[in-house]
Amino acid sequence: MENESTTPLIERGTARLPDKLWQEAERRAALIRPLAIMPIIPAMLAQDVAMKLSISQRTVYRLIQRFRASGGLLTSLAPSPPSGGRGKSRLPMVVEQIITMTIKEMWLSKQKRSAEDVAQEIKRRCIRANQEPPSFNTVRDRIRALSARETIKQREGTKAARQLSPVQGNFPAVASPLDLVQMDHTPVDLIIVDEITRRPIGRPYLTASIDNFSRCITGFCLTLEAPSAVSVGLCLVHSVIDKTNYLATLGIEGEWPIWGKPRVIYVDNGAEFHSEALRRGCAQHGIELRYRPIGEPQYGGIIERLIGTLMQHIHTLPGTTFSNIKERGEYDSDGKAILTLSELEQWLTLVIVGQYHNKIHSTLLEPPIERYKSGLLASKNLKPMVQNKKGFLIDFLPIINRSIQRHGFMVDHINYYSNALQPWIAERNKGEKFIIRRDPRDISRIFVLPPNQNEYIEVPYRTLNLPAITLWEYRESLKYLKEQGFNKLDEAAIFRAIEAMRKIVDSASASTRAARRRKARTSHLTERKTISNSQNVILSMDADLEMEYMPAKPFDVIEEW
Repeated sequence: MENESTTPLIERGTARLPDKLWQEAERRAALIRPLAIMPIIPAMLAQDVAMKLSISQRTVYRLIQRFRASGGLLTSLAPSPPSGGRGKSRLPMVVEQIITMTIKEMWLSKQKRSAEDVAQEIKRRCIRANQEPPSFNTVRDRIRALSARETIKQREGTKAARQLSPVQGNFPAVASPLDLVQMDHTPVDLIIVDEITRRPIGRPYLTASIDNFSRCITGFCLTLEAPSAVSVGLCLVHSVIDKTNYLATLGIEGEWPIWGKPRVIYVDNGAEFHSEALRRGCAQHGIELRYRPIGEPQYGGIIERLIGTLMQHIHTLPGTTFSNIKERGEYDSDGKAILTLSELEQWLTLVIVGQYHNKIHSTLLEPPIERYKSGLLASKNLKPMVQNKKGFLIDFLPIINRSIQRHGFMVDHINYYSNALQPWIAERNKGEKFIIRRDPRDISRIFVLPPNQNEYIEVPYRTLNLPAITLWEYRESLKYLKEQGFNKLDEAAIFRAIEAMRKIVDSASASTRAARRRKARTSHLTERKTISNSQNVILSMDADLEMEYMPAKPFDVIEEW
């Protein structure tokens, strides 16, 4: 496996590929993927796919080769972007970006703006960027090329879009391991304690996933945050990676040989499962995302029974809350609590590896791990392995679009800057949009994808000695400032508020559980190295543009296992 500390973080199309090319890649993948997993491809099948895709048989074999080489990424099958010529777009990249962003902001919104309004706004933005505006017909054609279901979903709502979906039938049949994985969240029936004071801080959340074929647990994620798109991504990462190093880090002897990308993920209809980042991330990695039919609880029975089984184990631990007040009775959950979040993670891993996987399952009548291994031997399809888990996770992080300014970027009133941005700052009058991703658990850095580039740049705070904070802390600071009567928000006010809030939490943590929980939610940030300086360290924006700069190392602290 590659050394992730030195591997560049590459954008592979999930953020930038236009919808039209994305849809064509999905169409190709539906036909190419079944061929790519075959050791020998019958010529008749290749010829049939060629006819359906209106390409040559030779091109089919080239697409299969590209798909295999990429590790099964959907974007490896995308057609090359138009380069100009008969029947192709001759528009500059800047104009293409303006069209895409304006349609997304105005057409794909509940305001239901007209095509004429969208075209006028595109014209205004192009003139401001010193670009020739496209014709109305061009804008209209781009709108017509959008997915009908996605358009209705954004303009009318999910309920209206669902009317376009086919009626869902029985639960999908599974023939081999990782054909289908179910995922769900739950509050854990246990009070945990703070890492430092060992005093109670409340119940964590568990996100878990299970393989339907074998009933093996593919992965899980424990957090103090409520379920979100990020916790879904973290659980997915844990599911697909080789867990040998993970077990060694926890000091656990045993095996957890469940790794690889699932074919289908089955989830409920929670908002965290409907993010665009999750949808594109799954599509990019050849993972089909399916939703449980509303009002049909039997479709989630397997994952819910697993969660029930895990909670039964947890009910044996000191500090359990049991499943309800009646069952808990007079048991003092806070007073009995002894496990920290990391200790609970270690204990839960031991339960999975040492007990759950090796006990005879009541439905399968054999241990899940034996069912998984025998299923692998019988299956002819190799499960794609993820080589770079950091790169895998970034495909599931939310996307922000920003233009670059002389000071770099401002995201949520916080300034970010790196000398690596200087070539684009010098040409900032072009008005090009940059793609930005950030990990909500630590927003002291952002990951910036410049136009026409495929490698992310890690960009820290402009004021380097500001403390690392979470997105949750940032939002809490806005509430705090509003309560204090502040109307004008800026970076200095936000960090003064966060410092004041942290002092309040520190002084209160000895007496209140809520304060200790707030402190624990940011404890991982204290491990980050900060620049020691009595005054603010601000990166210069007037340095020599010819200076050498080293590409920043991406995602060096993203993992929290």
